[in-house]
Amino acid sequence: MIDILLTPILLVIILVIIHAWFGIRILQKGIIFTDLAIAQFAALGSAVSLGYFHGEYFYLLTLFFALLSAFFIAVASQRNIKLEAFIGLLYVLGASGIMMVLANSSEGMEHFKSLLATDILFTPLRDVVQSGVVYATIGLILWKMYPRTKGFTRELLFFSLLALTVTSSVQLAGVLVVFVLLIAPALVATSLSFANTHLVSFVFGWLFSITAILLSYYYDLPTGYSIVFLGALLSSTLVLACSKKV
Repeated sequence: MIDILLTPILLVIILVIIHAWFGIRILQKGIIFTDLAIAQFAALGSAVSLGYFHGEYFYLLTLFFALLSAFFIAVASQRNIKLEAFIGLLYVLGASGIMMVLANSSEGMEHFKSLLATDILFTPLRDVVQSGVVYATIGLILWKMYPRTKGFTRELLFFSLLALTVTSSVQLAGVLVVFVLLIAPALVATSLSFANTHLVSFVFGWLFSITAILLSYYYDLPTGYSIVFLGALLSSTLVLACSKKV
């Protein structure tokens, strides 16, 4: 049992750290669905690989579509437009594109469900280590380079690094898992006004993710969807219970 659970637990520990950091910045920017739109475009790239190239160029196409959406959002952030509405359009563009690409595939719906939330219980340790190296590199760039940039360069770097993060995460966990790991821990930590928002978001993310993995193992539930459900349930309940009336 420990051998089976150790890898997915290690995976969510890594995923929560990088996604919670981005999630806090996304909430500060006030563009909540940015990550979902980028994740959907990354999934569209994956669908194109599966639908038209039999799984070839999977990572390259996923990364290309994620970076393309990041570029659109970075440009839009420098224009006088309703940014959240624009990002919403990108999301539905990616979602509808996935359905169109996979419409003629005999396993289209199975591919679609796996793109939304993957059963991370059986993720190979090799994939976790490779993604850990990618996330560590992203973290180093955020620490050393990001603070020195400004204007459009700063926005483009932020969204490009988010796209690179999401590209790896969508393949490992799925679009919905990426969204809940980005938003739920950050929302709880910032809404409840904790002093150390990063630490609180990490702990909360680890708590519901690891709990969901254990529940999915013991009750034979889909692991990805269990993480999404428990994260959304706990974070929304906590925020509502602890918030004040307007």
